[in-house]
Amino acid sequence: MGRRTRTPQFSGPSPKLGHDLIARSQFTAPAGTLAPEAKRLDNGRRRIMLTLVCFAMAFSVVAGRLLMLGLSPSDASSVRVAVVERPAPVQRRDIVDRNGEVMATDIITASLYADARKVQDPTETARLLVSVLPELDRSAVEAKLSSDRAFVWLMRDMTPREQVAVHNLGQPGLAFQREQKRVYPNGQMASHILGGVDIDNRGIAGIEYFIDRAEEGATEALALSIDLRVQHALRSELLIALEEFSAKAAVGIVLDVTTGEVVALSSLPDFDPNDPMSSPERARFNAATLGVYEMGSTFKAFSVAAALDSGRIDLTTRYDAREPIRVSRFTISDYHAQKRFLTVPEIFMHSSNIGTAKMVLDLGREEHREFLDRLGLLTRPVLEVPEVGRPLLPARWTDISTMTISYGHGLSVSPLQVVTASAALINGGFAVQPTFVRQTDPVSRVRVLQSETSDAMRALLRLVVERGTGRNADVVGYPVMGKTGTAEKAQAGGYSRSALLTSFLSAFPANDPRYAMIIMFDEPQPTETSYGYATAGWNAAPVTSRVVRRIAPILGLRPVGYWDAPIQAASLLAAE
Repeated sequence: MGRRTRTPQFSGPSPKLGHDLIARSQFTAPAGTLAPEAKRLDNGRRRIMLTLVCFAMAFSVVAGRLLMLGLSPSDASSVRVAVVERPAPVQRRDIVDRNGEVMATDIITASLYADARKVQDPTETARLLVSVLPELDRSAVEAKLSSDRAFVWLMRDMTPREQVAVHNLGQPGLAFQREQKRVYPNGQMASHILGGVDIDNRGIAGIEYFIDRAEEGATEALALSIDLRVQHALRSELLIALEEFSAKAAVGIVLDVTTGEVVALSSLPDFDPNDPMSSPERARFNAATLGVYEMGSTFKAFSVAAALDSGRIDLTTRYDAREPIRVSRFTISDYHAQKRFLTVPEIFMHSSNIGTAKMVLDLGREEHREFLDRLGLLTRPVLEVPEVGRPLLPARWTDISTMTISYGHGLSVSPLQVVTASAALINGGFAVQPTFVRQTDPVSRVRVLQSETSDAMRALLRLVVERGTGRNADVVGYPVMGKTGTAEKAQAGGYSRSALLTSFLSAFPANDPRYAMIIMFDEPQPTETSYGYATAGWNAAPVTSRVVRRIAPILGLRPVGYWDAPIQAASLLAAE
């Protein structure tokens, strides 16, 4: 039986089978030629190889892209970060206190946006987004997703948890953009100093506003004059006092009398710069630098200094304070009336309105005004923050306005102006420029009053604490000098006896004053511990004592012993 030849069956080209057929065809085809069948098999093999190469290239591109995403700094497994054609925000400079403690810095966050053209179902996408981001308004989101715009913001400054939740929705057209977010690690601690930024990380208030307008290109941290330790002590004591005296507001400022550096500043109520809009508008008002007030008897320090600096009035000059002064429809009287002739030290110690008013009349209206202007009390201060108040001056500077201004009525200034002006009274007679920026170079100083006047004012300010209305301000080991001020708040048609603004302007230590301070309360109420009084000697003065007791050691001040205490200022008093 002859052998049967079986024709192989196959469904597609096989490289091995192709080689077999070509090999066999070489025995039957003429030399130098290929059979048509062999040519077709050869072409098919080439096409297969080309297809394999194309697939390999495609898979290489995909693998490379996955590798890039895997090595990306962001967590590509849970968050999609899109790159959009928007300028990336420039990272802001850190803000640190004078000891290098961070007060403000930037972190990276993500913000959600949408390409509305790629959103397939705006209604469903909006529903899903609100389910994981309940703070969004569903109708507003749906309107944005239906706008057919290439870029619409949906939510800024998202948390990582929110990013993951949105990512897991898997909705087309949604993506994230990396942004800078400003954070304030100390919360409310120095909110009015730092200010804040807008949603695009641009400074809009406080030192943040100053940074955007200071030296361009600066990247190193901005060191402030603030000492966070002192700031904490000041603010905490004011918070306690605010509740104790049921006051509407409180202000505290500590100033270096040599450099003008603001070491601490607090205006209460305050706010959290991480979420400023969660606080009422009143809390965002900086009463220390922007608010202007009639400061009451603390102004007598400047009036007495003006009189002594003129050389025509000295500590032995006496004024008749037996009867109130009646001018037109106004009456000037004393709260602590002595009803006798008073020397200049007695006028200051007993806070006599009558004696002070007569003293500035002897000095002269123009000379008194010029002295106040020399101390910077009549012009808007120059400061790094934009929240700076402009003094309110009388429309006409008459003799009556001169008398009332002498004891702190009829002229409104900021607490910062008062404490800055007081520096010249106690540092030897030199004006200082207030600043929130740490000073590393020597500060140029301009003399605005005689050194002898400064010496006399130190003694008078100490006298008020030793024998006058400021007794509650003294601290053992850190003697305090200062002046009380209790002003009735202006209202329609006059002044309110029940609405008071109390303050204590001080400096310490009295033997070698390094720091000036002001403590102020808006409408404090009498308490049992204040024996029913709401005046400065019973609220602002004792709070001053508490603050000095806490911050003096922090500032590196050495306690004063009895043997090196200042000369007793009571010796200034004439025999009564």
